[in-house]
Formats: sequence, structure tokens, C-alpha cells
Amino acid sequence: MIDLKVYEKKADKIKALAHPQRLCIVKGLIDGGCNVSKIQECLGLPQSTVSQHLAKLKSAGIIDGERKGLEICYNVIDEEIINIVKILLKDEIAKG
Repeated sequence: MIDLKVYEKKADKIKALAHPQRLCIVKGLIDGGCNVSKIQECLGLPQSTVSQHLAKLKSAGIIDGERKGLEICYNVIDEEIINIVKILLKDEIAKG
């Protein structure tokens, strides 16, 4: 019998990634970890919006944050997601 919980967990990760801004955040974090302020500058979004996206990605187990002084530096910790994003954005990665 198939364990659907495994598929549900994978689907939840894909759902968390299935937003253009979150996909962009994850791609940027794969290139190098950074904090909310830097992500906010890159995307031109309010800090609250960036924080909401980061919370969603963190709850899905895609990213994690490490406190460095007063700021938190975020990194992608899920190797499967790194591979998926690289496949999805291979043309974008090749450009830049």
C-alpha cells in the first residue's frame, strides 16, 4: 500500500514554492544566503510581505535562518528543492 503522507509532504513543498515571489526568493537564496532587508531590496516588496513568504518557506522545511547579530541570514536547506529550482530555472541560470 502506498503511503500518501510522503506524497502529501512533497506536494506541500511544491505548493510553498509555487508562487513567483517565493520561487524568486528561493533561487536567490540558492545563489547565496541573505537577510530580509536584502531580499526586500532585490524584489521591491514590503518587509512584511517578504517575512510572510519566508515564514511559508520555512514552515515547509525549504529554508532555515541563522541569527547573526541582529539579523537572520536565510539559506535553502532542502536539496530536492535546490534540484527542482535548478531544473525549472535552468535557462535563467544560464543567462546570469
